[in-house]
Amino acid sequence: MMSTARRPAATDPAADAPAEDTWLPEPPVLHSPWHTPERAVLQERARRFAMDEVLPVANELDPQKGEIPQRLLERLGELGYFGITIPAGDGGLGLGVFEYCMVSEELARAWMSVASILARSQGMGTSVADAERRRELLRRSAAGSWIGAVALSEPDAGSDLANVQTRAVRDGDDWVVTGHKRWCGNAKAADFIQVLVRVADPRPGESRSRGLRNLLLTKERGSFPAGLSGYPIDKVGYHGFLTWDLTFDGVRIPADDLIVEAGDDARGDGDSGAGFREAQKFLNTARVHTAARAVGLARAAVEDSVLYLQEREQFGHPIGDFQALRFALADMAAQVEQARSFYRQVAHLLDEGVPCEREAAMVKLQATEMAVRVTNQAMQLHGGNGYTTERQVERHWRDARLTTIFEGTSEIQKRIISNAMLPRSPLS
Repeated sequence: MMSTARRPAATDPAADAPAEDTWLPEPPVLHSPWHTPERAVLQERARRFAMDEVLPVANELDPQKGEIPQRLLERLGELGYFGITIPAGDGGLGLGVFEYCMVSEELARAWMSVASILARSQGMGTSVADAERRRELLRRSAAGSWIGAVALSEPDAGSDLANVQTRAVRDGDDWVVTGHKRWCGNAKAADFIQVLVRVADPRPGESRSRGLRNLLLTKERGSFPAGLSGYPIDKVGYHGFLTWDLTFDGVRIPADDLIVEAGDDARGDGDSGAGFREAQKFLNTARVHTAARAVGLARAAVEDSVLYLQEREQFGHPIGDFQALRFALADMAAQVEQARSFYRQVAHLLDEGVPCEREAAMVKLQATEMAVRVTNQAMQLHGGNGYTTERQVERHWRDARLTTIFEGTSEIQKRIISNAMLPRSPLS
């Protein structure tokens, strides 16, 4: 396990190693009922990769707001992590949401952005009508040569996705897309952008989600096609890939590049509202994945704090001797364990095909708010040293704060949960 400090490259490498008498933090293990030999091997391999290969890159590039390097993307592909949930017959690992989240926790413990880039594969952007093309795209997705971006949100449509106004109009064999999208991570570096658009307006009395469809905009990595422009949003954290504000000005997308969704109508005019439902289904898995990433961040803060409490001395003692700090650490560790148990349970439910929109919202709410509390407490335990870029804990703190916002804010999760529990009165 590496120490919490990020020292200059010129420093003696031996200085990065904990002292021989340092009590090292113990990472989580799988117990019954979740343990299988295969999962244990997968977890250990992901952990070694995260700590040996991802963490050093994160420590170097995150302070520079650098992007995940190509060599690291290639390693993710070699390990099969872009295709964890893709069937083995299509080149993937053929595993479930549970394994996807388990691996993502390990990666987020090192750099949340690397855990996040996995969500831009896993078969995303492959649900096209032509079966042979779908199989080809699945193989590419599993190999890491079909990594995408999702353009859902707009300046006036974030939590309220039914208010999407980006318009797609048929013109011969193309859709012509015009509108404004925001918060589109990895847009320029992607092989494709899956765009939620409005192809029809709801009639009186119909749901506002009627007329929404997902289009597949294929592109070259590192560039935008004709009619698409944008600028990167300067974020507080979540470095590793750029997040974009995009303007679609007559972007042409072939009519066949329409994402096929359950409940699609034959004409593709959006009568079914399938595009909106597909976005919601995507968000259910994404919310459990976010919970796992949040646990990884909080766990990193706990592990770094275990080391720092032994390293830092005040009043003639390591500060880890002081009861107030020990008890704070105990509270942090208990909260992380609780959130991990919850995300594993909900991931299992998703793998079993159990409808669990409420549970996905609950675990996303609890795990992300926990990560904010735990990383904030870790900053406090580190004192002034925590408020520097010399320590990893400030990165965990910055990234954890975002988890309560993306994939639906904490307030949206509370709305989902309360709506599932309590009907509204006629006066509402």
